[in-house]
Amino acid sequence: MLRRVIRWAVPLAVVSAFAAWAYVAPPGLMGKLDAIGYAVCHRIDSHSLHVSGMQMPLCARCTGEFNAAAVVLVFQGAVSPRKSWLPRRGILALLAALFLAFAIDGSNSYLALMKSVHAVPFTGMPNPYLTDNVTRVFTGSGMGLAMAAILYPMYNQTVWRAPLPARALEWRQIGILVAILAALDLGMLTESPIVLFPVALLSTLGVLALLTMVFSIAWVMIMRQENAFEHHRQLWIPAGAGLTLALILILGIDFLRLTLTHTWGGFPGLKG
Repeated sequence: MLRRVIRWAVPLAVVSAFAAWAYVAPPGLMGKLDAIGYAVCHRIDSHSLHVSGMQMPLCARCTGEFNAAAVVLVFQGAVSPRKSWLPRRGILALLAALFLAFAIDGSNSYLALMKSVHAVPFTGMPNPYLTDNVTRVFTGSGMGLAMAAILYPMYNQTVWRAPLPARALEWRQIGILVAILAALDLGMLTESPIVLFPVALLSTLGVLALLTMVFSIAWVMIMRQENAFEHHRQLWIPAGAGLTLALILILGIDFLRLTLTHTWGGFPGLKG
């Protein structure tokens, strides 16, 4: 009985959550993408790339991060289906270094931002170097690679009845991914519409994909369905539940932030 209710409730919940979010979000495709970025990113104009005079849905760092995450998830899905082992130690050390670079550059950028807004308390704290959109894009991209490289095998470990006992990423695949992401990052920095319009879509889909996967894992664990699935078509309920929860989270943050700031742009007073 419960399963029958869930089979009807999940599609209804997905449609309802999407309709509510679409109603709140600004009009137009870019407006909808902005509303996704708005839930996870400060969207400060000076820290963002621009396409045809429009600010990207996510800041430069988050654009690099979630664009990379989307690319890495698609890549692993194509070359490492159902592989469930985490990368070997050397790759994990590289991913940790990428995370550290992200944290250092983000902290340095935040310090510079605080000094521009509240100069007195931060006067004696020098910035080690100048953070700009170049470092933001590249360190964000490294973080996106690290997140997706860890999340993908964890997802496979959780859902499949017979996950493949092999590493989802080896050094060769890491090299290919680094080359792809570096080329995309360099293309983004040209601010060419040919590059940035697809990246705007892919990066916001990356946000949805990561949140959906995390909430799908949570759903499977709550429903005690770990390692219960054999085919992709059987995943529509946990995927639908995960997408619903992702949309509810985005809608809730959007509504709260809009209520407090009254703008779909960056946080008021933070110009960098």
